[in-house]
Amino acid sequence: MAFVRHLATMFRQLAKKMMKKWSMTQNLTFREQLDGGIRYFDLRVSSKPGEPGLEIYFIHGLFGHRVRDGMADINRFLDAHPREVVFLDFNHHYAMGPDHHRYLISALQEVDRAELRGRGGVVVGVGLERGSKVLAFYHHPSAQDCPFLWPGSRIPAPWANTTNADKLTQFLETTLGERAQHGAFHVSQAILTPR
Repeated sequence: MAFVRHLATMFRQLAKKMMKKWSMTQNLTFREQLDGGIRYFDLRVSSKPGEPGLEIYFIHGLFGHRVRDGMADINRFLDAHPREVVFLDFNHHYAMGPDHHRYLISALQEVDRAELRGRGGVVVGVGLERGSKVLAFYHHPSAQDCPFLWPGSRIPAPWANTTNADKLTQFLETTLGERAQHGAFHVSQAILTPR
């Protein structure tokens, strides 16, 4: 990371363009992804160190949109498509203290109040109990007592962390065979890790 910072100061404009391309995992909005059929979102969030207040942003190397704005986009889609179900997997939290987690959890509850189906909800086959639209998984102890959030342990997403396609295939076959012991949900990360 120190090397990347050094590059940024030496070659400011070029480095910014490179870092943006390197950090960007998705160039579509939530709405465009939903319109394209995506229903599972792997979400990484962070506060902005040094910024006053408790606002939380999506992040993947660089800061993206505010979480509240993303959740509003998802809600608008769900309002227009009442039979759809969306999975939100908040699995990485950066620069967040207890107040930030309370703020984010409160924002999730406020924005998705009518949509969230907590861990007490019944999963029936591939469908969900009537009225369910959003299953939110939160990989942090702060959500332990929030009945509308599923613990992150209920949706394992093992990562192969390899550049070798054969090793990735073998990893996927192994983890798919083990998924039944982890519960109702499982994410297969069928991606090679760039170096």
